[in-house]
Amino acid sequence: MRLDRGLYVITDNALGEQLLPAVEQALLGGAVIVQYRDKSADPARRLQEARDLLALCRRYQRPMLINDDLALALAVGADGVHLGRSDGSLVAARQQLGDGAIIGATCHDSLAFAAEAADAGADYLAFGAMYPSGTKPNARRANPSLLGEAKSRFGLPVVAIGGINTDNAPELIAAGADNLAVINDIFGRPFDEIRTRAAMYHGLFA
Repeated sequence: MRLDRGLYVITDNALGEQLLPAVEQALLGGAVIVQYRDKSADPARRLQEARDLLALCRRYQRPMLINDDLALALAVGADGVHLGRSDGSLVAARQQLGDGAIIGATCHDSLAFAAEAADAGADYLAFGAMYPSGTKPNARRANPSLLGEAKSRFGLPVVAIGGINTDNAPELIAAGADNLAVINDIFGRPFDEIRTRAAMYHGLFA
């Protein structure tokens, strides 16, 4: 499945019963990819939510990835997985998910990490935190210049994450970001603002 340029939304545990309606609003606003991220210890709920979210994304013909959980991605037949540095082997994920899956890798602020991920078969490279992030307040900061350098060096799409909003997003797109991964500036907003906010990001890539 192809990874289109644009808004990459990551779900928030706090959405609760609003998970599906909120994600649908983001999709209606133009989000091009959805990542299911849930760090709770409730495997039955996570399995059901992932299945439901995948069905929603299929209706909109947008890929749905699972954050840091290859077993869950396999269980629901997700379109791919995003793996952090300590969340398992990219090579093993490719072997189990197949050539058509989208596999993303966290590279933090490191081109060396990006080189490892590219060699292991990643489909995209994620850098951040670009700005102070409420989701990961202690995350190392990454310079936006890494985006263009990584894209030039590895020939893979690059994703920016961390503290992104519509004010700083243009800087990241200009620096080379193919996708902007956003949690709070989409799902931290009132429900009736999600679609409009997603559309604002979508318009930045036009």
